[in-house]
Amino acid sequence: MSATDDILQSYRHPRAVIRRHLNRGLREDYALYILLIACGIVFVSRWPELSRAAHLDPSNPLSARLWAAGLGWIFFAPLFFYALAWLSYLIARIIGGQGTPYGARLALFWSLLVVSPIWLLHGLVAGFIGKGPQLTAVGILLVGGFFWVWISSLIESQLRMKDD
Repeated sequence: MSATDDILQSYRHPRAVIRRHLNRGLREDYALYILLIACGIVFVSRWPELSRAAHLDPSNPLSARLWAAGLGWIFFAPLFFYALAWLSYLIARIIGGQGTPYGARLALFWSLLVVSPIWLLHGLVAGFIGKGPQLTAVGILLVGGFFWVWISSLIESQLRMKDD
């Protein structure tokens, strides 16, 4: 299945989709690829908002804002997400999970990629409309969708017995 089909299906059946991805076996390169693509999309989604902010406050130019956002999303965010995945794995183990650290990583990274279209919408709303009820509504949709997919995927990945 293509990534876009998997993303669309993840909103309705996240456990089935993550099960398919986990059945591919231990592929750390695949997990890292998913994370880097998701972080790249989030970085791009910030451009309209950063452009608006630079227009409203020219003391900090757009190029500086883009460099800071790029550094954060391309270099530091992946490290944060690896740490968050490890923490979620440890919590799952404490409450009886039987999965692998790879499963926890894939669940988190895939969830980030699944909500990336909503993140793009959030960036457009932030850039063209600005703060208000529209941005809040899209933000709630973004956070709700992320946690729905992540928790469902994490449950599925940690119910699996260690086989690698």
